[in-house]
Amino acid sequence: MPYKEKTIEKKYYAIGEVASMFNVATSLIRFWETEFDLIKPKKNRKGNRQFTKEDIENVKIIYHLVKERGFTLQGAKEMLKSNSDQVKDKMEMIDSLTSVKSFLLELKKNIS
Repeated sequence: MPYKEKTIEKKYYAIGEVASMFNVATSLIRFWETEFDLIKPKKNRKGNRQFTKEDIENVKIIYHLVKERGFTLQGAKEMLKSNSDQVKDKMEMIDSLTSVKSFLLELKKNIS
């Protein structure tokens, strides 16, 4: 049986890494942390924020509502409070459709 190298998966991400994932400033991530209860990164002894995958998913949801859909902060808070499961389901569906679209575009490129 061939040796299969395990991929190393990060457990924690720095605020700079999270900000670059969404192409926003670190100050916006810190601001959203104070505004939304969903984002609760751990802090190390130095006080540096350590974001988990779950925190990043929550930032992604907030980013989608505020930046992509144009919700105000208050509107995003109300949407998350009343329909958080529905918002998460829509985000999963959007991610799934995006990956299917990119797969199909890659397939089309390879055929041509």
